[in-house]
Amino acid sequence: MIAVLLVVAATPYVAQHGPPQLALQPDPDFFKMPPGLNFGEPVAVDVDRRGHVFVADRGGISGPAYGAASSRVLEFDSEGEFVQEMGKDLYSASYIHGLRVDPEGNIWIADKGSDTVVKLTPSGHVAGVFGRRSEASEPSGQGPPSVTRASALKSPPEHRNGRFRQPTDMAWDSRGNLYVADGYINSRVAVYDKDGVWVKSVGEQGTGPGQFVNVHNIVIDDQDRIYVADRANSRIQVFDRNFAFLYEWTHLAQIPWPAAPSWWGEMIPAGATTGASPGGPGAPWALCIPPGSQNLYVGDGFPGRMYKLTLDGKVLGMYGSQGRQPGQFSWIHGLACPSDNEFYMADELNWRVQRVVARQ
Repeated sequence: MIAVLLVVAATPYVAQHGPPQLALQPDPDFFKMPPGLNFGEPVAVDVDRRGHVFVADRGGISGPAYGAASSRVLEFDSEGEFVQEMGKDLYSASYIHGLRVDPEGNIWIADKGSDTVVKLTPSGHVAGVFGRRSEASEPSGQGPPSVTRASALKSPPEHRNGRFRQPTDMAWDSRGNLYVADGYINSRVAVYDKDGVWVKSVGEQGTGPGQFVNVHNIVIDDQDRIYVADRANSRIQVFDRNFAFLYEWTHLAQIPWPAAPSWWGEMIPAGATTGASPGGPGAPWALCIPPGSQNLYVGDGFPGRMYKLTLDGKVLGMYGSQGRQPGQFSWIHGLACPSDNEFYMADELNWRVQRVVARQ
């Protein structure tokens, strides 16, 4: 099969005016937090078949500010009532990055700080472990040999089967195979079969087809096409079920926005090519596909928007802007879409999860 490179360009309307605004509205009172409980930095969110919402955030900090262990999962029912905290004092809990609910209702956590992916049962007990947390006697939290992101960008480390370096996300195909976005340092996707047996490593650091710089999110559609948020390359790469490269989409960065202050206060001029987040404007941070849908939803860090795309890359609409008010965002780090009319955004720097629904 010959891979085809297709960079989807913006239509003249999109290039000049941007896509239409989606008819959505925030539901700011959905989550009912019990007394004394607050979100930290929510980084991932997903919804199971019952409508229960699982939020991964960096709260419950223990230890010093630098290098602290900070990771937990909070469960809410379909009405937003708090149910439980999961994974409390879990050995892998260090600096959580991703969370997904699999088709059987198990909760999976990708922990960037401990280099592990852990499967929890719906009751919150460990049912599977991938990767290994570095021992306390080792000099680095990245596992031997010591690797930092800066050194990895200069000289990519050798990939090791079964070991991760700052994993970010997970996904499953129709056969139950597991795909782990081994994102910040290894810049690859690790593949396991349905029984948890290592299959292969896909990708390497770079800017070409099938290469990555920060594999930040991954989703798989009903046809087993694989969508990878290659954040630092400001693109989404799409592969077939055998991981043959199909095409890439870079056009979200071309959608204009008005001049606005960044989250930190600097003024970002309209049409700037760099923004207040890694990867620049429109860089894909979070992905989701509603069950049975033909649409892909993408969240960015700057300028704080969710984009609706067809599965062949056409932009149908967008929602949101940068800010602190309901319906505004500062780093959409995680995205869940149980349907085309209901969305949950992990609004990281605002320390909240926003539920957004179709306008009545």
